[in-house]
Amino acid sequence: MYQLLSGLSVIEASSFVASPTAGLYLAQMGAEVIRIDQIGGGPDFKRWPKGPSGSSLYWENLNRAKKSVAIDLARPEGRALMQRLAASSGQFITNFPVAGFLAHEKLAAYKPDLVTVRIMGQANGGPALDYTVNSAIGIPGMTGPADLGNTPVNHVLPAWDLLSGAYAAFAMLAAIQHRAVTGRGQEVRIPLADVAIGTVANLGMLAEVIQQGHDRPRLGNTVYGAFGRDFETRDGRRLMLMAITPRQWSGLVAVLDIGEQVAAIEAERGVSFATDEGVRFDHRDALFPLVEAKVRNWDYAPLQTALEAVGGCFGDYATMSQAAADPVLVRENPMFGQTANASGLDYPAPGPFATLPSHERGAPQRAPRLGEHTGEILAQRLDMSDTEIHALAGAGVVALG
Repeated sequence: MYQLLSGLSVIEASSFVASPTAGLYLAQMGAEVIRIDQIGGGPDFKRWPKGPSGSSLYWENLNRAKKSVAIDLARPEGRALMQRLAASSGQFITNFPVAGFLAHEKLAAYKPDLVTVRIMGQANGGPALDYTVNSAIGIPGMTGPADLGNTPVNHVLPAWDLLSGAYAAFAMLAAIQHRAVTGRGQEVRIPLADVAIGTVANLGMLAEVIQQGHDRPRLGNTVYGAFGRDFETRDGRRLMLMAITPRQWSGLVAVLDIGEQVAAIEAERGVSFATDEGVRFDHRDALFPLVEAKVRNWDYAPLQTALEAVGGCFGDYATMSQAAADPVLVRENPMFGQTANASGLDYPAPGPFATLPSHERGAPQRAPRLGEHTGEILAQRLDMSDTEIHALAGAGVVALG
């Protein structure tokens, strides 16, 4: 992994997607991230997808490059131990509730300049998940075929969880920078619902619906406000074809040899498609059938070559199995590598997404076995002796993996 955050240690107490993602990104940039779990695993320890042995591939990949401490958090002595550990490094990230034994004020009693980043559901403390937040902000009403009526369509990707996790990692570093300047720690709260509604507001979607007084209609696979849609080739391949920039549009027109037809549409309607993507979207009723008919005269491979030659923007519709075998995406991608996964399974493992030309990315690291680092962390962080650690293990307060 990269070592840009070498020397930074973060304690993580989390489950599901957003909070573990924040810890993962920090770990992949070189931070020591120590995850604390309930003995036997938290609510996400056996989450799908699973490997043949029943081990969670989800947990294994969201917790790469971390260390693991296992504590019985149902017991008062386990919670007291957790509080001491949470404050020990000066940086703590969690999605545990605001009120309770991991409240920032309780942890700051051990370390006043503690930085806590807390991912929440609602800003008022109410519960929320990615899928409930997504439904609440109206995205499922804009997703799916145009003729679907009022039936909502959820998306598969937990986008708000992933954005919240990335934002939490950013917020952690921002709060650490602020502490370096002021000497003050603080709690930073990141509500999932606020990330979702704030993101659509940043994209202008909230202002749009308020100003227009109605919701955006469903468009199927058509890209809103630009030229973009799925098209099928003669040999039955389907691709997502885009033309957002003037160069992409002129390249598409040249490859499909539709210059004369496009010019005729422009003259008839008194518009120009050369520079404004919105104009191309407004007149998609004329442009889509034209492009659709031309694409159907091409097999996929020569069309791909022709589009690449002019800097065209397109993507093949592949299955995830096909993506897994793709040399550019996975097989020859330096982001991926092999590691000794705790599950025992052998598959390409992702490292950090960023490419830093002046730094070695290094091999991806495996996720820890549950409780693998309990003894090490208790000794290092809380200065406990082997006798004390084994006494806690014998009493069932901690597990030594």
